Amino acid sequence: MSQAYNDKETNRLFPVFLKLENLSVLIVGGGKIGLEKLSAILSNSPETNIKVVSITISEEVRKLAANYPNIELRERAFFPLDVDNSDVVIIAIDDKKESKRIRDIVKEKKKLVNVADKPELCDFYMGSIVQKGNLKIGISTNGKSPTIAKRLKDLFNELLPEEIDELLDNMQEI
Repeated sequence: MSQAYNDKETNRLFPVFLKLENLSVLIVGGGKIGLEKLSAILSNSPETNIKVVSITISEEVRKLAANYPNIELRERAFFPLDVDNSDVVIIAIDDKKESKRIRDIVKEKKKLVNVADKPELCDFYMGSIVQKGNLKIGISTNGKSPTIAKRLKDLFNELLPEEIDELLDNMQEI
């Protein structure tokens, strides 16, 4: 076996780009963290069917959701049945104990789950994304340094030319 395979510190995440418009996403949490996750999904896949469930839904989330007919807001407590029609669940609340309880329900139902700021409870992470036209680059530091991920994102955004789509189109024709 190679050293990389045996090294427990190696980033073992498998990078995948999901077609979220073919899936249903549940976001539990309608505050600042929920807004961040909702914005990230919409900026990459605006046609995704999203349900946001939260005891309180912020005005910012409401304003953003008003622009998308595919977003359903439910201002109430989370119910286990909320998970049933979802393929991916994002838990975006501050309460660690409640996050774990919801995560356990989601895992029982065999759905993919992300718990904001709790990597040990996640099936997947939402990394930094660089996008210029049709080029999209995902960056992960395996949760070790969001600061480095952000700096790399800024660096790629600065270095990649705006006309990258022309290059991609030309390469496609070769």
